[in-house]
Formats: sequence, C-alpha cells, structure tokens
Amino acid sequence: MTGMGVEVGAQAARSRALAVLRIRSRALAVALLPAAAAVVLIAGGTTGHISGGHWGVTRWIVTGVAVVVLLCAAGIALFVARARPAVSPTVQIAEDSAPDLYRMVRDLADRLDVPAPSAIALTPDCDSWLEDRTHRAQSPPPAESGDDTDAIRSLAGPRHGRLPVAPVLVIGSPFLWWMRVGELRAVLAPVVAGTGPSAHPDIAAARRFVRGLDAAVAVAAEPARGPLARTVLAGVGWVTRLLLRSCRGHAAEMERGVAAAAAERAQAVDYGVRIVAQEQVGLAYAGWDRLLTRVALPAWRMGRWPSRLDAGVVAALTELSRRDRLAEGFTSRLGERPACDLLEEPGVVDEAASLLAARLFHGGPAECGPDWAPVGWQEYPDEVVDRTWRTDAARLHRVLDAQGVHVTTNPTTRDVDGPTLSRVLDHLTVTAADTNAAPAAPGGGRPERTGAAGPAANPADPTEPAAGSTDAHEHHHDDEHEQHHHEGEGGDDGDRGGVGNGDGDGDEGTLGTERTATLAAGLSAELAREEAAAPMRGGGTEQTGPDRTLWDDGMLPLFPLQPPRSGREILADHVTAMICCAAMDTAGAIPGLDWLDGPTLLINGERAADLTPRVLTLIEDGDPTPLRSWLHHSGIRPEKPVRLV
Repeated sequence: MTGMGVEVGAQAARSRALAVLRIRSRALAVALLPAAAAVVLIAGGTTGHISGGHWGVTRWIVTGVAVVVLLCAAGIALFVARARPAVSPTVQIAEDSAPDLYRMVRDLADRLDVPAPSAIALTPDCDSWLEDRTHRAQSPPPAESGDDTDAIRSLAGPRHGRLPVAPVLVIGSPFLWWMRVGELRAVLAPVVAGTGPSAHPDIAAARRFVRGLDAAVAVAAEPARGPLARTVLAGVGWVTRLLLRSCRGHAAEMERGVAAAAAERAQAVDYGVRIVAQEQVGLAYAGWDRLLTRVALPAWRMGRWPSRLDAGVVAALTELSRRDRLAEGFTSRLGERPACDLLEEPGVVDEAASLLAARLFHGGPAECGPDWAPVGWQEYPDEVVDRTWRTDAARLHRVLDAQGVHVTTNPTTRDVDGPTLSRVLDHLTVTAADTNAAPAAPGGGRPERTGAAGPAANPADPTEPAAGSTDAHEHHHDDEHEQHHHEGEGGDDGDRGGVGNGDGDGDEGTLGTERTATLAAGLSAELAREEAAAPMRGGGTEQTGPDRTLWDDGMLPLFPLQPPRSGREILADHVTAMICCAAMDTAGAIPGLDWLDGPTLLINGERAADLTPRVLTLIEDGDPTPLRSWLHHSGIRPEKPVRLV
C-alpha cells in the first residue's frame, strides 16, 4: 500500500492512533449513556414493562439529565470543531514561482513511494517539518447550511468519499541559500517520507482530534468578557483538558512512531549525502542565530529591516569558514548549485522571509512605512551602525544634561560647545574624594563587584561588538560561551544569574561610584520612556494572504531574541557608542559590518580591538587610564565635540 508500508514505526503509530480514537469513542459513549438510559425508561413505560410507583418521576429526571448532557456534549463538540489550531507563520511558495523546487519534492516523494506534499512554504528558521492545514479554520468558509451537525460529525473523522489532503512542507529559508541542491534533497527526505503515515485514515483522524482539543484548550484559556462566558469556558476547558491529558501519552508515542517510520523509509534515498548534509544543518543554525542577534537586531531597533537575511547567512558562514579551522572545506561546496536556484525569484522570496523574521523575532509591522524601511547590506554601516551609535551617544548626553552634569569637570580644560567624550570620562572617573566618601562594604573594603566574566563583559546588545572585542579565533564557540569570554580576571559564576533582569537589581555593586549607578539608572529610564512612547510595532498595514490569520499582532514578537539588558550593560553600550562617535569624528574611523559580530569600528581599515575590557574598567572601577591610553594610541581626541543625532 502506497505511503503506509510495513515499517515497525508505522505499525506502532497506527496502534497508538487507535488508542487515541478509543478515548474519543469512550467520551462519546459517556455522553450518550444518559440518553440510552432515558430511551430504556421511556420504552419500558410505553410498553408497560416499567410503570407505576416512582418510575414516572425517575423517567422524567433521567430524560432531563440526558437532554442537558447531550446539549453540553454537542456544545463542546462544536467548540472543539470550530477552534482554530495553531499554524506556523510562513511565506507561501506558489508552484509557478518555484517549479523546480516542486519538481524536486515530487520526485523525492515518488522515490520514497509516499504522497507528495500539497504545498511548500518557507519559515525564517533552521528547521523543516510537515504541517496539516486541512482544518476548516485554514480553509475557505463552507456554504451556509443552517445546520451545526456537520461540525459535530467532523469529530468522527472524514466523510466517506472525501479525499485526504497531504500536509504542507515547511522548509527553513536559510537551508535554501546555504545548502546545495543535493544536500537539501537529502535533508528533506525524512520529512517528505512523513506524508506516508500522515495519509493513513486512523493517524489522520487521531491527529485532527488531538489538534482540535489543543486548540480548544487554548481558546478556553483566553480571558472572557463576562461572568457567564467565563463559567461556560471554564467547563469546556476542564473537559477538553481532561481529554487532552488522556490522549497525551498515546499521541506522543504516535508521533514518535511516525518519525521512526519516515526515517526508516528515507534510508533508501541519499543516505550517505544526508550524513554530510547534517553538518551543514548545524552550521546554518549557528550562522543564522549569529546573524539575527548580532546583525539584524540592531537594524530592527533602528526601524530598519535587512531585506536579504538569507543571503547574509551565506556571507556569515563563508566568513566563519575563513576564520575558523573547524569550518575548513565548507566553502568548497559553494561551487555547486545552491538550492535557492530552484526559485524563480530568490530575491523576492528572501525579502518576504526577512520581513517575516522581523515580525516574529522583533514584532515589526507587516509592511514597509516611514519608520520601518528595508535596508541593503551596502547601506547597513551608514543607515544602521552610524545612526545607532550617534543615537545612543545623544541619549547619553541628554541624561547627563538632565542630571546637571557640566560639560567638563576638569578645571584645566576649557568648556567647549557641543558634546565631548571627555565629559563622559570625567563623570565616570573615581577620584580620591569619591573613594573617601564611598561607604564601606559589609566586611570592610570597597563594595564587592561582579566579575568581568559575567554577561556584562559582552552586553547582549549586538551593537557592543562595534569596537571589535571578539577575536577571530572565538567565532566557533557558542554565543553563550562568548558572553562570558572576553575578560578572565575575577568574577564567579554565582554572579551571572542576577544580571540581565533589566530592573537594575544587583547592578549597583558592579559600578564605580554612586553617580555612575545613577547614570545607568537614568539611561534605563530614558530607554523605557522612549519604548513606551513609540507606536505599537505590530500595528502596521494589515497583511493579506492565507497566512494573515496565523498569528495575532498582540502576540508579537513570538520569539524575542534577547532578554532585557541590565543597567550596567546599557551604560557600557552607550559609552562604547560615544567612543565610536569620537573615533569617527576625530580620528577618521568609519562604521563597518562584521558578518559574525555585527556593527564594528574600523580604524585605518582595521577593526578596533580590546575596547570592551577598557570600557568595563571605567564603569566598574572608575579607572579611565586603560581607556585613555587606548584613545591616545588610536589617535582619538576626547576633548573634541562630536556630531550626534
């Protein structure tokens, strides 16, 4: 039989699907039990076998209970049938826009002897899966019939004569740009093989039942308007949660059986190539995550969205292979045909996937506007990096003005018009008077500070690498390790857990003086006010198309990239931005883009290095000596005014 072979996993999946359907049948039997008892009592009274005494009262009570139970069961069944299952936001790929891709997938399905997917969609993530979109919520509305029994009968499975619709194949968009055609085919083979078990009637019916229960639980959990609605939804939610808990174990084992059957069937197709291609999957995931957090996020915060993210991941991974010996040989694949050639217009698809990524990971509007415009990689340094640094530097000086800080606190330096880096350095420097006036920490000595190995050593904001603090040999490490790598002196792991909450708690002991902590708190408050005053990011022009209803704008972003920054991280980012502005205006430095580290500062054509430890020494210890030495060596004049936004 096509699609459902004799694989052990397929048989196990079918047995688990039958277990799920038995639970559905038992629930239906429980709902019909009072009605059956009422029918027996009514028939017995009509024939005279059950009559006299208390049987008449019992008959009316049981009949009333049966009617109430049937109405409740019908309402719950209707609620489950009409609940909209969760569907992943994707970019639909029409067949006329990617005929080669559809041809490759159908050829793969023929080789696997399974039904071909009904459609293909792209997601801005490094993953691929099959998704069932046959529910009535993702289909055109049916004709008005005035009868709700169709929704109830849908729980019992597909009607006779109804042809099953194959699921949609969702492909990660970075795979199309980084992988070659042969590698993509090998990676998709186990995924496409899953259409075989999905076509089995029992498995399809069990999946529809579980997805309907899951959607009903989510709808019942939404806040209701009135007390009556809350009471009704509470009852429906209790019943659906009970059924879902009963099915959970069987449904999980069913999906494992489907995956095992698909993997077993896919072994006959490109198995050797798949082993090699799996290495590219991990590499693509690392490059995509690095590109989003280090490169795309600063642009999204400035109201710009990179329109070629998928092309950027190729550049990032190519740069990684150049720097890291672990990735040697990966670029030799670039001579083969890339999978994006299977698309008729790769640039248009890349732009749509990039805009969807901005919506999912940042919550941007659905369409372009004055405050939400695309940006190309050539314009990225000027439109994103330069604007980010000057905006942060301007915010830093606005907070200093609000706190009454003079233009310069050095009596030997004449006040100049315009903001200067010296003003910031003098304000953060710990003097002898500050040391004598500082309260002693518990146990004596200066207040204990968090070690530089904590997360603030490399702030979560991707604008931090603008100073080029990440060395080339570190790029093969995970992002989590890099956040704690730049400084090795002092610090213990116990201090890391309290950093990054965004509320400032626990950061006071890590800053040099009380006025430094006050400046960090002022910057955090100013950022919070700006974010509160900004318009809703999800309130752009309404998007059209079949995927418009797949998410609610109030839920965006679905996958935030980073937690809120702490006050120390915000202060370090702003001081670094001010230094970069001074370097550009007084030393001829230019903003740049590093594919792995994001915004970077170029001095004499080379990346500036070792700036982050010096900035942290200033804000944590109040010691400007290492930073001033670096500024002097780089030819940066802190006493000169800089241009701000």
